[in-house]
Amino acid sequence: MAAQRLWFDVGWLFAMGAELGSGRRAYCTSQAFAEVLRLPSKQLTKLVFPLQELERHFVPGSRPDLHLKIFNPSLDDIARAESVFTASSRNRIEYLSSAVRLDHAPDLRRPEVCFIGRSNVGKSSLIKALFSLAPEVEVRVSKKPGHTKKMNFFKVGKYFTLVDMPGYGYRAPEDFVDMVETYLKERKNLMRTFLLVDSVVGIQKTDNIAIEMCEEFALPYVMVLTKIDKSSKGNLLKQVLQIQKFVDTKTQGCFPQLFPVSAVTYSGIHLLRCFIANITGNLD
Repeated sequence: MAAQRLWFDVGWLFAMGAELGSGRRAYCTSQAFAEVLRLPSKQLTKLVFPLQELERHFVPGSRPDLHLKIFNPSLDDIARAESVFTASSRNRIEYLSSAVRLDHAPDLRRPEVCFIGRSNVGKSSLIKALFSLAPEVEVRVSKKPGHTKKMNFFKVGKYFTLVDMPGYGYRAPEDFVDMVETYLKERKNLMRTFLLVDSVVGIQKTDNIAIEMCEEFALPYVMVLTKIDKSSKGNLLKQVLQIQKFVDTKTQGCFPQLFPVSAVTYSGIHLLRCFIANITGNLD
């Protein structure tokens, strides 16, 4: 997918609903995406493009100049991404191994993405939601913060590897900085770091640990807002505006668009899958 197609003003989404309502099945025939395509237009756009729900709450003419940009895949692109995340005999999706040091990590040539966030941000739940089309993949989810203590590597067919990093902050591993810093600095096939932020409370002081690492090492990264089902519309809108301003004014390597998601309602999950498939070179 050409780079110039990846961006557009958020206002474009207002026209999206009508387009999805008429002839949307012509965009793709992916079985994995068929149930989503059968949803009423309003539900479909809210599920796939959750920022539309927030954008319409802006007062006309008073929206801050935050340069909100949105990843702009077609429904066919999203369906192809779903196939990347769907397990089959030809597309094995599985847990590979865990490591506490980079020299213990699997030596893989395929593109790699990693997910990082503070303890209890919902990282494991999000990864489990991303792998919902591969139900045999075991992603351990715990109600206790700090459950992930090692770097966990998951193979997504021939396409890429996903790494679940230990959480920082409360109950973080004692060697967290050394473990994660070495990985971020030296992992040559790392394509993108996904930094998770709790949408209920926004960026916390502990989040600066990961942000500073990504900025210091000039790594491309993305901010993903988790738990949007637990945040009120007003609070979520407030956090989006504040974090977008932070990204625009305080960062160099962060992708300008935020990705709001819910591991409970699956809002934003399809778009995030598509983005991952795209940046790992699997939508070309």
